Amino acid sequence: MDLKDIQNLIKFVAKSGASEVKLETDDVKITIKTGSDETTFVQQMPMAQMPQVQMSAAPAATPVAATTETPVAESEDSKYITVKSPIIGTFYRKPSPDKPLFVEVGQTIAEGDVLCIIEAMKLFNEIESEVSGKVVKILVDDSSPVEFDQPLFLVDPS
Repeated sequence: MDLKDIQNLIKFVAKSGASEVKLETDDVKITIKTGSDETTFVQQMPMAQMPQVQMSAAPAATPVAATTETPVAESEDSKYITVKSPIIGTFYRKPSPDKPLFVEVGQTIAEGDVLCIIEAMKLFNEIESEVSGKVVKILVDDSSPVEFDQPLFLVDPS
Protein backbone atom coordinates (compact mmCIF):
# COMPACT_ATOMS: atom_id res chain seq x y z
CA MET A 1 0.00 0.00 0.00
CA ASP A 2 1.53 3.29 -1.06
CA LEU A 3 1.06 6.76 0.38
CA LYS A 4 -1.53 7.74 -2.24
CA ASP A 5 -3.72 4.77 -1.26
CA ILE A 6 -3.49 5.81 2.39
CA GLN A 7 -4.36 9.41 1.49
CA ASN A 8 -7.40 8.23 -0.51
CA LEU A 9 -8.49 6.04 2.39
CA ILE A 10 -8.28 9.01 4.78
CA LYS A 11 -10.39 11.13 2.39
CA PHE A 12 -12.95 8.34 2.06
CA VAL A 13 -13.26 7.88 5.84
CA ALA A 14 -13.59 11.63 6.37
CA LYS A 15 -16.40 11.90 3.81
CA SER A 16 -18.19 8.77 4.99
CA GLY A 17 -18.66 9.97 8.55
CA ALA A 18 -17.42 6.67 10.00
CA SER A 19 -15.94 6.96 13.48
CA GLU A 20 -13.32 4.25 13.04
CA VAL A 21 -11.87 2.18 10.20
CA LYS A 22 -9.27 -0.57 10.46
CA LEU A 23 -7.35 -2.02 7.53
CA GLU A 24 -4.84 -4.87 7.70
CA THR A 25 -2.64 -6.26 4.98
CA ASP A 26 0.36 -8.57 5.21
CA ASP A 27 2.80 -5.75 5.88
CA VAL A 28 0.72 -2.76 7.04
CA LYS A 29 -1.92 -2.22 9.69
CA ILE A 30 -3.85 1.08 9.64
CA THR A 31 -6.47 2.41 12.03
CA ILE A 32 -8.22 5.72 11.32
CA LYS A 33 -10.31 7.16 14.13
CA THR A 34 -12.33 10.36 13.88
CA GLY A 35 -13.74 12.30 16.79
CA SER A 36 -15.62 15.56 17.23
CA ASP A 37 -12.53 17.73 17.90
CA GLU A 38 -9.68 15.65 16.54
CA THR A 39 -8.89 13.14 13.84
CA THR A 40 -6.18 10.59 14.63
CA PHE A 41 -4.34 8.51 12.07
CA VAL A 42 -2.40 5.52 13.37
CA GLN A 43 -0.20 3.46 11.07
CA GLN A 44 1.64 0.39 12.29
CA MET A 45 4.53 -1.07 10.31
CA PRO A 46 5.89 -4.61 10.67
CA MET A 47 7.74 -5.25 13.91
CA ALA A 48 11.03 -5.57 11.99
CA GLN A 49 10.78 -1.90 10.99
CA MET A 50 9.02 0.50 13.32
CA PRO A 51 6.46 -0.59 15.96
CA GLN A 52 4.07 2.36 15.57
CA VAL A 53 3.87 5.79 14.01
CA GLN A 54 1.14 8.09 15.24
CA MET A 55 0.19 11.45 13.78
CA SER A 56 -2.52 13.63 15.16
CA ALA A 57 -4.26 16.25 13.05
CA ALA A 58 -5.68 18.67 15.59
CA PRO A 59 -7.12 22.10 14.83
CA ALA A 60 -4.44 24.72 14.30
CA ALA A 61 -3.32 26.34 17.54
CA THR A 62 -2.50 29.69 15.93
CA PRO A 63 -5.02 31.84 14.11
CA VAL A 64 -4.57 31.79 10.35
CA ALA A 65 -7.03 34.53 9.40
CA ALA A 66 -5.63 37.54 7.63
CA THR A 67 -5.09 40.37 10.10
CA THR A 68 -5.80 43.15 7.58
CA GLU A 69 -9.46 42.23 7.23
CA THR A 70 -12.08 43.36 9.72
CA PRO A 71 -13.67 40.50 11.63
CA VAL A 72 -17.27 39.67 10.74
CA ALA A 73 -19.68 39.16 13.63
CA GLU A 74 -20.63 35.53 14.26
CA SER A 75 -24.33 36.23 13.72
CA GLU A 76 -23.49 37.65 10.28
CA ASP A 77 -21.38 34.56 9.45
CA SER A 78 -24.46 32.32 9.67
CA LYS A 79 -25.83 33.69 6.38
CA TYR A 80 -22.59 32.84 4.55
CA ILE A 81 -21.51 29.50 3.12
CA THR A 82 -18.15 28.29 4.40
CA VAL A 83 -15.84 26.66 1.87
CA LYS A 84 -13.70 24.14 3.76
CA SER A 85 -10.49 22.33 2.95
CA PRO A 86 -11.12 18.79 1.67
CA ILE A 87 -7.53 17.73 2.48
CA ILE A 88 -4.52 18.49 4.65
CA GLY A 89 -1.80 20.48 2.90
CA THR A 90 -0.43 23.91 2.05
CA PHE A 91 -2.88 26.59 0.87
CA TYR A 92 -1.98 28.70 -2.17
CA ARG A 93 -4.07 31.60 -3.52
CA LYS A 94 -2.46 31.57 -6.99
CA PRO A 95 -1.30 28.88 -9.43
CA SER A 96 2.32 30.09 -9.39
CA PRO A 97 4.25 33.05 -7.92
CA ASP A 98 4.09 35.04 -11.18
CA LYS A 99 0.36 34.45 -11.85
CA PRO A 100 -2.64 36.46 -10.54
CA LEU A 101 -4.73 35.35 -7.54
CA PHE A 102 -7.56 32.89 -8.17
CA VAL A 103 -10.11 34.97 -6.20
CA GLU A 104 -10.20 38.17 -4.16
CA VAL A 105 -12.59 39.49 -1.51
CA GLY A 106 -15.63 40.98 -3.23
CA GLN A 107 -15.25 38.88 -6.38
CA THR A 108 -18.29 37.03 -7.72
CA ILE A 109 -17.67 33.32 -8.28
CA ALA A 110 -19.61 30.61 -10.06
CA GLU A 111 -19.94 26.93 -9.25
CA GLY A 112 -16.83 25.13 -10.55
CA ASP A 113 -14.50 28.16 -10.38
CA VAL A 114 -11.07 27.38 -8.93
CA LEU A 115 -10.71 29.14 -5.56
CA CYS A 116 -7.23 28.00 -4.53
CA ILE A 117 -4.71 25.18 -4.67
CA ILE A 118 -3.82 22.89 -1.79
CA GLU A 119 -0.52 21.09 -2.09
CA ALA A 120 -0.40 17.70 -0.41
CA MET A 121 2.75 15.61 -0.77
CA LYS A 122 3.92 17.39 -3.95
CA LEU A 123 0.48 17.04 -5.56
CA PHE A 124 -1.28 20.32 -6.37
CA ASN A 125 -5.06 19.96 -5.93
CA GLU A 126 -7.31 22.65 -7.39
CA ILE A 127 -10.15 23.44 -5.00
CA GLU A 128 -13.28 24.35 -6.94
CA SER A 129 -16.29 26.23 -5.64
CA GLU A 130 -19.40 24.17 -5.00
CA VAL A 131 -21.54 27.32 -4.76
CA SER A 132 -22.09 30.54 -6.66
CA GLY A 133 -21.90 33.86 -4.90
CA LYS A 134 -19.59 36.62 -3.72
CA VAL A 135 -16.38 35.99 -1.75
CA VAL A 136 -16.85 37.81 1.56
CA LYS A 137 -13.73 36.74 3.43
CA ILE A 138 -10.58 34.71 2.86
CA LEU A 139 -9.79 32.98 6.14
CA VAL A 140 -6.29 31.62 5.41
CA ASP A 141 -3.03 33.36 4.48
CA ASP A 142 -1.23 32.36 1.30
CA SER A 143 1.36 29.56 1.67
CA SER A 144 0.10 28.52 5.09
CA PRO A 145 -0.71 24.97 6.22
CA VAL A 146 -4.36 23.91 6.42
CA GLU A 147 -6.08 20.98 8.11
CA PHE A 148 -8.87 18.79 6.80
CA ASP A 149 -12.26 20.56 7.08
CA GLN A 150 -10.64 23.90 8.00
CA PRO A 151 -12.67 26.92 6.79
CA LEU A 152 -10.96 28.65 3.85
CA PHE A 153 -13.51 31.11 2.44
CA LEU A 154 -16.84 32.71 3.35
CA VAL A 155 -19.18 33.08 0.37
CA ASP A 156 -22.41 35.10 0.26
CA PRO A 157 -24.79 33.04 -1.91
CA SER A 158 -27.27 35.88 -2.43
